[in-house]
Amino acid sequence: MPATNPPDALLKLIRKGNRFLLTSHRNPDGDSIGSELGLARVLRRLGKSAVIWNRDATPDVYRQLPGSERIVVGDEPPAGFPDAFSAVIVLECPSLERTGHEAQLKGVPLVNIDHHLGNQLYGKVSWVDPAAPSAGEMVHRLAHSMTVELDADTATLLYLTLVTDTGGFRFSNATAAAFDAAADLVRQGAQPARVAHWVYESRPEPMVRLLGEMLQSLELHHGGKIATALLTPEMFERAGATGGDAEGLIDTPRSIAGVEAVAVIRRKDDSHLKVSLRSRGDVDVEKVAAAHGGGGHKNAAGCELEGDFASVRQRVVEELATAVDHAAPPAEA
Repeated sequence: MPATNPPDALLKLIRKGNRFLLTSHRNPDGDSIGSELGLARVLRRLGKSAVIWNRDATPDVYRQLPGSERIVVGDEPPAGFPDAFSAVIVLECPSLERTGHEAQLKGVPLVNIDHHLGNQLYGKVSWVDPAAPSAGEMVHRLAHSMTVELDADTATLLYLTLVTDTGGFRFSNATAAAFDAAADLVRQGAQPARVAHWVYESRPEPMVRLLGEMLQSLELHHGGKIATALLTPEMFERAGATGGDAEGLIDTPRSIAGVEAVAVIRRKDDSHLKVSLRSRGDVDVEKVAAAHGGGGHKNAAGCELEGDFASVRQRVVEELATAVDHAAPPAEA
């Protein structure tokens, strides 16, 4: 599927507007935060102003990112909302509900920039490109279309989105477009070593302790092709960890030899569990997530299920087993 260019309606809206509010999905990750911070800097280069408003706090691992300290967090919208803003730009979020701001954003002019297959096209202007390796790569294309020259920090933030959403250029979305964008961003000053330090070499102690707790719950299923693990409230308490410390932990069980699909299950509220899914090669976990109202990408997706840990784990294993059995055999390493 070829990449698409930013629609003219989006370019016109940005040129005409003066002040923009940016947001993304709950439980922010590297692509959502990097895209927000990167786009805010692009808009400022155009003489605009931008405010970022997220429902949930920035994970500790991303609090080193330039500009992250200015992100507005919580239910309360920024001062002047909505009248002081030309539009709200929602990044990397397939549905308005997932922002956590659905009630406040209803009736507000929305721009929807995303790369998820199941995007609900909820924006007055929607630019959805499932071929894009990350939402940040789309911001990179948008900047190019508007002839914005990136500074080193902006290029580094957008490079971060590529690293995190392609799993360090290991997932199936590590396409030629991803490497082309990465090369161009490095030419514009992106610092790969700095990003590697942020993502892989600056984990807070509670995150590492939480990983240890999670691995105690690790189970292999379906002849070793499926791995599952739990993140219970008690594990977070023992590790002294918060929700953001779970970012990226799923990559460890995914690295086990022979494993083709992974599920990590954690408590969301009293009745719902959040299920994070990862896979290799042709195993499509997006279809598993979509069957439960979730979504994502072929090799990285998520959803929410009702039930206790044991029953949800069993159900997820059964559905992942079907996905594994229907997939083409993995390529030889």
